[in-house]
Amino acid sequence: MTVLEQPGSSRHTSSLAGPPPAWRPRVDPAPLLPDAEPYRLLGTDAARRLDAGLLKRLYTELVRGRRYNAQATALTRQGRLAVYPSSTGQEACQVAAALALEEQDWLFPSYRDTLAAVARGLDPVQALTLLRGDWHTGYDPREHRVAPLCTPLATQLPHAVGLAHAARLKGDDVVALALVGDGGTSEGDFHEALNFAAVWQAPVVFLVQNNGFAISVPLAKQTVAPSLAHKAVGYGMPGRLVDGNDAPAVHEVLTDAVRRAREGGGPTLVEAVTYRIEAHTNADDATRYRTGAEVEAWRAHDPIALLERELTARDLLDEELTGSAREEAERLAADLRERMHADPPLDPMALFDHVFTEQSAQLRAQAAQLRAELAAEAEGHSETTTGTATPAQEARP
Repeated sequence: MTVLEQPGSSRHTSSLAGPPPAWRPRVDPAPLLPDAEPYRLLGTDAARRLDAGLLKRLYTELVRGRRYNAQATALTRQGRLAVYPSSTGQEACQVAAALALEEQDWLFPSYRDTLAAVARGLDPVQALTLLRGDWHTGYDPREHRVAPLCTPLATQLPHAVGLAHAARLKGDDVVALALVGDGGTSEGDFHEALNFAAVWQAPVVFLVQNNGFAISVPLAKQTVAPSLAHKAVGYGMPGRLVDGNDAPAVHEVLTDAVRRAREGGGPTLVEAVTYRIEAHTNADDATRYRTGAEVEAWRAHDPIALLERELTARDLLDEELTGSAREEAERLAADLRERMHADPPLDPMALFDHVFTEQSAQLRAQAAQLRAELAAEAEGHSETTTGTATPAQEARP
C-alpha cells in the first residue's frame, strides 16, 4: 500500500485539500535566507564608515597571521612539525573569528584554525603542539577559552552547542563560535549540531570557511545547494553569506551574529567564501585537482591586498603601520623558530594522563607494563655505558 492509498489520502477523500495544519512551518523562512551575493564592505561606499582603529588592527593581525602560516609551513619542511594545514588566504576568517568574541566566550577550532587560536591569545608553540605529535592538546582550553584543536571533521560542532546550551542554562553570559570547513558540512555532526542548536536556541555561531575543496573534492561534488548558508533555513536559523577575504565584512557579520546569540536570538550559520591558497597539508599535491590559473585568480583577491587598498585610499597605510606590523610578525616568527627547534622533554608515561579521572584496570596494567619496559631499557643503557655486560651480551658468541 502506497502513501496515496492510505485511508484519508486524496485518492480516497477528494474533499481533503491538504494535510492538517500541524505541518506548517514554525517560523517564516524568508528572513532566514541569505543574500544572493556574499556580503562585502571593502571597495564599497559602506567601507567609509569603518573604524580606522579596527582596520589597522585587522591589518596588523593579517600580516602577523600570514607570517605565522609561512613559518609553520617551513617548520614542517624542516621536520619540526608532523603536518601543518596552512590557512594562507583564509587569514581574514581566522582573525575576524578571534576578534568577534569577548573574553568569556569560547572558540571551537578545527585542525586548520591554529591562527584563530593564536589571534585569540594562545601561545603559538602550544597551538602547534598537537601537530607536532606531542601529548594531548598542548594547552589548557580554559585559559583562553579555546577548545582543543579538532582533527576529526565537525566533531567540535556538537561540543560547541553543548557548552553554549549549558552556559545558558546556568545563566552565564557565554557565546560559542565554532569553525568548520566546507568538507565538514558533509558530516553528520554538522547536521546534528545545527538541529540541536536551533531547537534549544543555543547561543552559538557556526562559521563555515568555504575554501572550495574538501582535500581534493570540490564543493560542487559535495552539495548542489544554492550556498552552504542556505542550509540554515532547514534548521530554523538565519544564514549569512559573506566574502571571506573581506576582513571587516567577516568581522561585522560575526560580531552581529555573536551579539544576536548573546541577546537570546539563537544560533546563526555564517558561510565565508574564501580559498585555500596552499595545499591541504604538506602531504597533499594540490596540482592534481586544481589549476595554477585558479590559484592566481584568488591571489588577486588576497585579504591583505584588499585591506591595504582600503587603508591606502583613506591615507591610513603609512610606513609606521607597515613597519610595526612586519616587525611584530617577524618577532613572532623568530620566537616560534627558536622554541620549535628545541626538542621538548617527553615523558612516555604521560600517555596515560587525562584519559580517565580514575584509571581502569586495563589502563593501570598497560601503564605498569610500560613502566617496567622503560626501567629495563634504562638499566640496560646504564650497564652498557659503564662497561658492564648484560646477560644477553654475555650469551653472545
